[in-house]
Amino acid sequence: MKSMARLVSLLGGVAVAGAVMAADKMPSQEEMWEIIQKQQQEIEALKQRLGADQKPPAQAESSPEEVKELKRQTSILAQEMEKMRTLLVIPEEPEYKSMYGLGPAASKVYQVTKGLSIGGYGEGRYQIFTGDQNGKKDNADFVRFVLYTGYKFNDWILFNSELEFEHASTGKGGAVSLEFGALDFLIDPRANIRAGIVLIPMGFINPIHEPPFYFGNNRPEVERRIIPTTWRELGAGLFGEILPGLTYTTYVVNGMDATGFGSSGIRGGRQSAGQVKAENFAWVGRVDYAFPQLPGLSVGGSAYLGNSGQNEIGSASVFTQLYEGHVHWKYRGWEFRALGAWSRIGDAAKVSRYVGETVGEQQFGWYTEVGYDILPLLMPESTHSLVPFFRYEQWDTIAKAPKGWEDDESFNRSLWQVGLQYAPIPNVVIKADYRNIKARRGDVPDEFNLGLGFIF
Repeated sequence: MKSMARLVSLLGGVAVAGAVMAADKMPSQEEMWEIIQKQQQEIEALKQRLGADQKPPAQAESSPEEVKELKRQTSILAQEMEKMRTLLVIPEEPEYKSMYGLGPAASKVYQVTKGLSIGGYGEGRYQIFTGDQNGKKDNADFVRFVLYTGYKFNDWILFNSELEFEHASTGKGGAVSLEFGALDFLIDPRANIRAGIVLIPMGFINPIHEPPFYFGNNRPEVERRIIPTTWRELGAGLFGEILPGLTYTTYVVNGMDATGFGSSGIRGGRQSAGQVKAENFAWVGRVDYAFPQLPGLSVGGSAYLGNSGQNEIGSASVFTQLYEGHVHWKYRGWEFRALGAWSRIGDAAKVSRYVGETVGEQQFGWYTEVGYDILPLLMPESTHSLVPFFRYEQWDTIAKAPKGWEDDESFNRSLWQVGLQYAPIPNVVIKADYRNIKARRGDVPDEFNLGLGFIF
């Protein structure tokens, strides 16, 4: 009977601990492990007592029924202990929200008390070209599948990473890449350290590129051609929140490689952290402000400055500048975004001679988009969303040609896009859109895209 009393007391302790955790008032990591260790000792003591109670009836303290019940309760206790251990490592129901400049799925590790965190996203699409296809063919592609894996060593040091599988294979243009992989040192809300492969904190899409969080099957062209998404480099820096709503990120990273620049822009100059040339370095910084008085409204901007010559183009330093500003507003079913970006390449004539084509001395682009969730108007009780949207973009990767080189008007383009996306749950989205692209010179076929995306 003493065993039963001790067991009831122990189960009560586990129940209290579980209730505290469920109420989002989790004890510290050290306190929880102390609780688990003490309860493990109690289980071992109860098992020894069970062995004693299984002696012949004349010597046993408990009846066969009490022994059977003791075994059952001990088994329940062991299962509850295992659940508590699991909760300490991976939360059962993480909240999907953006933290520290990363997407919601990529932010899961920040909600873990200790240990492993796993998340990810994926997207696929079917693309149909209309009218004059200009050599392009209809196609289907599982564009990418991504795994976010993080590990929290303690309450202030963690590792976070993004492993991307492109086009469902390492053949046919597919690849496997480490999109980012960095250590975070969470020292103070105002100043934290990040070092490793970092995402360049520019624009909307480069930091947060999970498919439920942007309109359409294709990422905005301005954030691919002018801001070369997805852009990551080796580096280190600081991030934090200076004042309520005022956040910043700043890194020193390896410079771009100008030998990859071309008429289509600077996208080919990304080194992507793989055996990079590090003769030149760059600085990048970003500031955002979310207005407390106007929930859902935020504005921000970023700048990138650094040499890109890497001692490859004679003595040319190829000083590269890129600036962007953006505004985002979500209000009662409405979502609005606008972004503008401008860049300048020093020694553009020397770079053009090296690569054999016109490399713009200046590039620019801007876009605006708006969407509205109409489902609350049609089905007020529904938790789904149905958002028609419109986007307009304009960009030119040779906004100014270097002296002695001709402009190529085929890189001066505009785009309008309409679409519809349906989300049965916030983690899953189905998208359909139509894109019309115009170039100052040459033809670009219109296209219809149908796709899906998800996060977990």
